[in-house]
Amino acid sequence: MAIGEQALTTIDVLPTSIDQVQNLLRDQRYVADRGLAVAIYLALTLKRPLFLEGEAGVGKTEIARSLATGLDTELIRLQCYEGLDVNHAVYEWNHTRQMLEIRLLEAAGNVDRTAATDDLFSERFLVKRPLLQAIDESRDKSPVLLIDELDRADEEFEGFLLEMLADFQITIPELGTYRAVHPPVVIITSNRTREIHDALKRRCLYYWIDYPDYQKELQIVSARLPDAPRRLAQQVTGFIQELRETELYKIPGVSETIDWTSALLALNQTELDAEVIDDTLGIMLKYQDDIELVKGEPVRNILERSQNRGPRRGGRRG
Repeated sequence: MAIGEQALTTIDVLPTSIDQVQNLLRDQRYVADRGLAVAIYLALTLKRPLFLEGEAGVGKTEIARSLATGLDTELIRLQCYEGLDVNHAVYEWNHTRQMLEIRLLEAAGNVDRTAATDDLFSERFLVKRPLLQAIDESRDKSPVLLIDELDRADEEFEGFLLEMLADFQITIPELGTYRAVHPPVVIITSNRTREIHDALKRRCLYYWIDYPDYQKELQIVSARLPDAPRRLAQQVTGFIQELRETELYKIPGVSETIDWTSALLALNQTELDAEVIDDTLGIMLKYQDDIELVKGEPVRNILERSQNRGPRRGGRRG
């Protein structure tokens, strides 16, 4: 069965317009441009997975969190990594508990071995991992399933995921087939460290999330940290925007902007100066080579340029 032929998602109230999607996310302090809101609206309406791609730290994961909270449903997250397999993504058996049960049965004696074996592979010994949790038949509401950083997983896992997304069902040999009564809202993210297979992408709606321009990033900082002084938020945003145009190994994302602003507030800063920037570079930059590249005189130059750039310019040239 193709995606779209599945039963309707039974979340209490789905957004009925693109504006409602933007408002739902805004209520969770997530600033979404119209293009992203359109993609989310269509994913919800057409019951299709949404594939979000972009650099690390631009807010892909936060979309799933905000959507789950806004829809008043559970977020189930599968964090992908190299070597991820079915045992960690779907299910595994609680071997420790099974061994204990075997010892107890042996001590009791006169045990029906066939019945005992069947019992050992019953649901009470089953450990449900994120993918199986997401299609659990006992659910009365569709969860949001976040498959995070799929590009970190091996290509073999993509094949299994493609099959699972086709009809939202998983077969466990000892127990039979589990099929979602209320299919999950699926959000897949990738940092594009490798290309994801076209077959999987064709199952999804696709949206690329770029670094925000000045105005949008300022909105994000103000939404996430409403207590931040306006001038500080403007200076931080301008500095980050200018910093992204430096040839860095790892460009800071929006998450670093928010973390840095939080740190400056903790230091009781009301505006930026070169000294405090030097002292807090490790919040924005995660590689020593990048820190050495900008520390000192370069920081002062970036700060000066950022104070002159204003809101008319934004984003990263490239």
